[in-house]
Parts: sequence; structure tokens; C-alpha cells
Amino acid sequence: MSSAPTASSVAARPEIPGGGFPSRFLRIVAWISFVLNTLIIGTGGAVRLTGSGLGCPNWPLCAPGSLVPTEELTYHSLIEFGNRTISGPLLVSAILVLLLTWRIRAARRDLFAISAVVLGLVVLQALIGGVIVWLHLNANLVGIHYVISLALVCITAAYLTRMYEAGGLRERAVPKAFAILAHVTTLAMAVTVIFGVLTTGSGPHSGDATIQRDGIDAVLMSHIHAWPGYIAFALTLALLVWAAARRLRPLRWIVALFAALVVQIAIGIYQARTGLPPLAVGVHMVLAALTAAAMTVVVLRLKRPAADAAV
Repeated sequence: MSSAPTASSVAARPEIPGGGFPSRFLRIVAWISFVLNTLIIGTGGAVRLTGSGLGCPNWPLCAPGSLVPTEELTYHSLIEFGNRTISGPLLVSAILVLLLTWRIRAARRDLFAISAVVLGLVVLQALIGGVIVWLHLNANLVGIHYVISLALVCITAAYLTRMYEAGGLRERAVPKAFAILAHVTTLAMAVTVIFGVLTTGSGPHSGDATIQRDGIDAVLMSHIHAWPGYIAFALTLALLVWAAARRLRPLRWIVALFAALVVQIAIGIYQARTGLPPLAVGVHMVLAALTAAAMTVVVLRLKRPAADAAV
């Protein structure tokens, strides 16, 4: 996701047996993995927001004795089955990234570790999805399911970021105080996401018309969710001003992060004032993942490869 290495920096890096940089095919598959992990959040949101959570009442089969929806089932089955279908290509892409990264693991242990984590979480997601169906859309498990999907978007974004940089030792490329502020901003965003998941879990979009959510008051949770969001926005603004004044390495991605937060806050206010329309909630869910991914890239850009520093 960051810019490609310059010719001078590539020339300065020593040749490593087995290759230190991902092949073109690996780069393509890594991007596909990122896109699919983002897309499945959108389709998963569609399942929940259209009340299609139990459209396929069985798992791993959709209906008793059938992998695909049967004529007796409704359009909810097609929506739920469509979401499940993406899991196949997503798993294949995760496996391919791991296998292709294995070939350069001696030089890129960082990429291999990230790809292994992605594959493990993808498998875990599939299992959790099955348990969610068996437990008839347990609210807590649905929230965990979303958080893991969001984490996968961030981790695949991290792979893309590191993929375009040299491996090996890294050194801080920004002032220490700036790095601390960036990590505090990350914490504020994480708290925002957690309360956002709790807010959605206590709201009207349960995933199925027959399921009612009890527990925390949704209106109260929406206010609690908003405050860490505003704090994250203010901290991001401070990072933006500081990075622009000093022309720091993460500047471009802080601009992207700030823009995403502005849109997120606008959508959040809109959906709160218009009765949580499903489309707005769905967009809010996907943008939350992309915003977190942008924050991930900002944090990774706080450091640079030691080889680049030497050049």
C-alpha cells in the first residue's frame, strides 16, 4: 500500500538467495487477499442488515442435504450463501500467499509471519461462522466475528505495506513524541471500534427478524461510542498538522486516515439521526475496517528499513 522501492534503494540492497522481494504473482494475490477480506465485511453486513443471518439454517451445508440454497428457501438464503461463497476464494488466497511467501521466508520472515497469521484467522473465522449459525446468531459471537474480520483487513494491509519495503532491521523515521502520539491515536481508534461493535449489537439490526437483542441501551451506547471517535479525530488532526509541518514519512497516509475519519463521523451522525438506515450502517462497517487499515499503515510508516536509511 506504500510506494514502491526506488531504483537506488533496490540497487543498494544485497542479493539474497531465494529472493528478498515478493514476485509479481505474489503481489497480485496479496492484493486479492486484502480486497476479499474487505469485501466479506460488506457481504457480512448485508447478511445482517437484511435479516438474512439464518437464510442458510445449517453449516457447513446451507440446507439439510444441500450445499446450496433450495427452492423452499427465500432470497435471504441467496444473500447468506453469497457471503459464504466468498470464504472459499478468501481461504485460497490466504493459502497461496503463505505458500508463495514460504519461498522467500529466509529473507522475509516478517512477511511469512504475517501470512501465517492471516491464514490462521481465516480458518478461525470459518469455524466461528459455523458456531454462530448453530447458536442462532449469538450477539457476542457476531461481534467477535466482525472484529476478527476487521483485524484481517488491518493485517493484510500490513502485509501489503511491508511487501513494498526491504526486510531486515528497521529504525524510527519520526520523532519519538510523534510515534507516541500515533500509538495513543491507535488506542483511541481501537476503543472506538469496540464500542461501535457493542452499539451495533444492542441496536435493531440483529441479523434475523425473529431474533431480538436485549441488554445495553442502544442510544446510550451510541453516545459512548461517539466520544472516543471524536478523540481519535482530534488526535489524528494533531498528527496531520505535525507531519505536514515536518514533512514526516507517514504524511500521505495520515491525510488518508483523516479523510476517512471525516467521512466516518459524517455517516455516524447521519445514521444516528435517521433511524439507522441499513445502507448507512453497512457503509459505516466497511469504512471502519478501511479506517483501521489506514491507521495500521500510518503506524508501520513510523519506521523505515535500515537499508533505506543508509542509502
